[in-house]
Amino acid sequence: MTKKLKKRLQRIIIAAVLFFTGLLMPDIVPYLNEALLVAAYVLVGYDVILKAVRNIKRGKVFDENFLMTIATFGAFGLRDFDEAVAVMLFYQVGEFFQTYAINRSRKSISDLMDIRPDYANVKREDGTVETVDPEEVQIGDIIVIKAGERVPLDAVVLEGHSTLDTAALTGESLPRDVGEGETILSGCINLSGLLTARVLKEFGESTVAKVLDLVENASSKKSTSENFISKFAKYYTPTVVFSALALAVLPPLFGADFATCFKGALIFLVISCPCALVISIPLSFFGGIGGAAKRGILVKGSNYLEALAQANTVVFDKTGTLTKGVFQVEEICPADGITKDELITMAAYAESWSTHPIAQSLRKAYGKDIDEKRVSDVKEIAGKGLSVKVDGKSVYAGNRKLMDEIGMNCVQAPDYATVVYIVCDGKFMGYVLINDVVKDDAAHAIQDLKHTGIRQTVMLTGDNKATGERVGKMLGLDKIYTQLLPGDKVDKVEELLAAQKEGSKLAFVGDGINDAPVLARADIGIAMGALGSDAAIEAADIVIMTDEPSKIATAIRIARKTLSIAKQNTVFALTVKIGVMILGAFGMANMWAAVFADVGVAFLAILNSLRALNTENM
Repeated sequence: MTKKLKKRLQRIIIAAVLFFTGLLMPDIVPYLNEALLVAAYVLVGYDVILKAVRNIKRGKVFDENFLMTIATFGAFGLRDFDEAVAVMLFYQVGEFFQTYAINRSRKSISDLMDIRPDYANVKREDGTVETVDPEEVQIGDIIVIKAGERVPLDAVVLEGHSTLDTAALTGESLPRDVGEGETILSGCINLSGLLTARVLKEFGESTVAKVLDLVENASSKKSTSENFISKFAKYYTPTVVFSALALAVLPPLFGADFATCFKGALIFLVISCPCALVISIPLSFFGGIGGAAKRGILVKGSNYLEALAQANTVVFDKTGTLTKGVFQVEEICPADGITKDELITMAAYAESWSTHPIAQSLRKAYGKDIDEKRVSDVKEIAGKGLSVKVDGKSVYAGNRKLMDEIGMNCVQAPDYATVVYIVCDGKFMGYVLINDVVKDDAAHAIQDLKHTGIRQTVMLTGDNKATGERVGKMLGLDKIYTQLLPGDKVDKVEELLAAQKEGSKLAFVGDGINDAPVLARADIGIAMGALGSDAAIEAADIVIMTDEPSKIATAIRIARKTLSIAKQNTVFALTVKIGVMILGAFGMANMWAAVFADVGVAFLAILNSLRALNTENM
């Protein structure tokens, strides 16, 4: 609890003691009870009165401070001291819990804001290490990160091995091992070893700066519900003030008792205060954004959270989203008389000089050191493969076109994977199937989305039909569209959007690097596995910092829960207020009913809003 909030609580407690003492103490000393009540009022209400005066000077007359001030001054005028103090006291209790709730909602986001590094240790050419502000560090500078320190800028490790705590960026507790040649991201914490690294980006372009900017601006984009409440309050407050004035002035003109009408007008003013709506709705969305942030899901605004709650179609890019975008040997298929070990050995040696991901996957499958002396005469055949000599034997490694070119008659491999055929000294040795690796939780993610009520799951890919349909069916997707260029993907999303029912939204999930046009065109663009991807943070409406498709269903559940809470608060507050206002207009509600309709409703709505922060079981 902040110092300011503690001071407010102390004022409320002291004022409450004075209030109940003045209320319950026997009337022995003349005017002592009234003096205690006035003291309690001044102590608990002086700031509300000052705010009302300041706002009037600024031209902002019709706000909750004005309503509270007029209502309580009027109660004093009628010598209802206890009711005047009660209204202000309980109003301040409501304000206290409102501030406490907002602070709690802010905490999950402020914890994320703590990822900003305070300094960087720069290693100079003479070997000395200088501590400087991260914004002063240039690209190419060498930095040193000690155990326990936060990584100040995006960099590549030159020396050392360690584990990094990425929880601040991803929401995941499992540390990540890093070593020489690996990229480390600003905002992570170095847990163990000493790391020396070369800076890849200036601080303003680093991952931590992008994330901080995103979080700082999240509350600026309001949902439809919040915009409605803001407009509603703008017209609602002056309307009720003039209605209260009419209740006080008009009936006495026709013979009604002025004191009774005046008190009824004051009660009407207290009831009508729109605190519950004005505070609880934004607080619901703020809580939802904060709860999502704790799970490594960054939402750029309340409007996107509201839109996600209405999603019924989720469209996926394949590579890098549902799959890892990493080639891996799926199957080794030797010809008759050849063993699998012989085939993968020859394939690995044939591709030993290549840096292509396919070559890397072959060498990884081989799993042994390559003796480069055994390889000579490497020649690349553009678009087909290569020829090479291994132990003096002539070897060809490549696709079907290469086999046709050299006149090799061989079996037709399946077309759902990348195929590398191997020929040694004119003899067909077999082929190796290489495929993109499906993410571990991708199938579970699709199932989970369907359990949340998503009507349609779709995959768009540039891969051939066999490859795309194989992955799609493996994961249980409803529709699969293959052989699409980036422009085709936008056209396909346009078609799907046109088929959407009114009130339904379409979310597109991509890796954020080559899917920017589609991310921008969809109702909600979700960047997957965006840790370190500038393009993802820039293009998407929602950024999932981990590489887990299952977080999409979590984000949808958080969004729906948040929207549900906001709707509950709206209906509850309006129903109670309108009901008690009608009773008050006919003189059937006293000031205590007014206090409940204002402070009580606001308090209950705020407590309900806090539920949006709880995302542990989602």
